[in-house]
Parts: sequence; structure tokens; C-alpha cells
Amino acid sequence: MLLAHGAAQASPWAWEAHPDVWALVALVVVGYWLALRVVGPTKVAPGEPVATRRQVVLFSCGVLALWLHSEWPIHEIAEKYLFSVHMIQHTGFQLIAAPLILLGLPRWLFRWLLVDCVPVRRVLSVLGKPLVAGLLFNLVIVLSHWPAVVGASLEHHGVHFGVHVVLFASAALMWLPVLNLGRAPELPQLGDAGRMVYLFLQSVLPTVPASFLTFSDGVIYRFYAEAPRVFDLSAIDDQQLAGALMKIYAGSLLWGTIIVIFFRWYAKDQADTTLRWEDVERELARTPAPTEPAS
Repeated sequence: MLLAHGAAQASPWAWEAHPDVWALVALVVVGYWLALRVVGPTKVAPGEPVATRRQVVLFSCGVLALWLHSEWPIHEIAEKYLFSVHMIQHTGFQLIAAPLILLGLPRWLFRWLLVDCVPVRRVLSVLGKPLVAGLLFNLVIVLSHWPAVVGASLEHHGVHFGVHVVLFASAALMWLPVLNLGRAPELPQLGDAGRMVYLFLQSVLPTVPASFLTFSDGVIYRFYAEAPRVFDLSAIDDQQLAGALMKIYAGSLLWGTIIVIFFRWYAKDQADTTLRWEDVERELARTPAPTEPAS
């Protein structure tokens, strides 16, 4: 394997087809389209759209993110040259593609996939609890950076595909209590304050494995230590960049979500306060003014 690896293409920009990626993306897109065309009309009231334009756009962006992080050139560079790009790939699966796809599911489709099937609902009602989902998400992150797992995934395509599936599934579980948004009261969900605290913890815990990558004196992964050097990055610089990306890039995506939730929460609170004052003013307007006693 190492000899073949050493004889890898001289240019990381050499295009290579990935039929399995195209087949998976096509399956997801066709499945979504069929659900909207065939199942949707039976799940919504007459005249009601099966999905809003925003939902379709969000789902499409999620699938596009999934495809971009699985295809050339990210796939080639991540698998053959740079661990830092490998980190970008995994972050794209977990913190970009997974939440966008969940947001792109209309309420009826969200329930049809996750609630109507009783075994799925029972599993998610346990694994989707914030504490369980958060721990599983971080456990998968740690295990996916274990040298034995990284080496096996780079040597065997089937293992690599399985790792990506587990990464995406654990991320979807982690995002479930954040993005349920009342679509399935039977499944775990958090309020605005809880969502911000929960995502804050997800941004803090991965800094532990990231610190090992950033401050390690030697190269942890033999595969990348012996990989052809590109972009003038040494193996140790590549590893330290991967650790920095894990902390800064991934953390910024989570903190960006926290900021959005905060401002929406603040705007909603202000709107509720305005409505309460309007109710008070209307009540005062209906109350007749007291009359002065006749002299």
C-alpha cells in the first residue's frame, strides 16, 4: 500500500471519477424528488405546498455540500496528500451538509422518515437525547482520528466509506435536538437557550483531540508522513493545520449557528414584548375614563 501511495499522482489536481459518489448523490436527490411528488400530496392539505422554496434550497445546498466534500479535488487531496484537507472534508459532512439536509425536510417528510416508522422513532427517542447525541458525536470524532482507524480507512475504500457514513449519521443525531424545531414533539428537542448551550459544548469538546494534532512533536499518521508533499506543506505543518482547522473552522461554524439562534431568540422576545404592550394599550383604550363628580 505504501509503495502504491508513494507512486501516487504527481499532481493533486489530476481528475478522477467517483461513480459511487455520483450514485449516492443521485439516490438522495431522486429520493427527495419522489417523496415530494408521490408522498407529499398525500400528507398535506389540498392546496398546501408539499415543500417551500426555502426548504428545497436548503436541502439542495446540503446535498451540494455533501457532493463537493466527497468529490474531486477535495477527495483526492484528502485521501492521498493532506490530512488538513481530510479535516475540511469531515467538517463539511458534519457541520454543513447534515444540518442543511435536516432543515430542508418539510414537517411531513421529517415525520414520515423519523417518526412514522415506530422502530426508528424508538431508537431516535433514545439516541437523539441531547446528552446521548452529543457524547456519540464527540466519541465518533475521537475514534475517527485514531491512527488505526485513519490508516484502515485510507487503505480500504469500504472502511473509508463506512467512516463517512458514521460521521454523517452521528452529526445528524447531534443536530436533531437543535433542528427538530417542533416538527416532531415525540423526539428530543431543545429551547433556544438550551440549543445555544448545547452547541457551545460541541464547539469546546473537540478541542481536546485538536490539541493533540496541533501540539504534537511528531507526525501521528504514517500514511500522511510518507505522502507526496504539496503546497509546500511539511507533514508536521499539515498536521498542525488540521488541528487548527478542527478548532477554528469547525468552531466558527458552530458559533455562527449560535449567533443566529441568539439574534432570532432576541428578535422573537422583542416581538412578544411589543405584542404584550399593544394588548395593554388596547385594553386601556377600551377602559372608559373616570368621570369627575358633579360639584
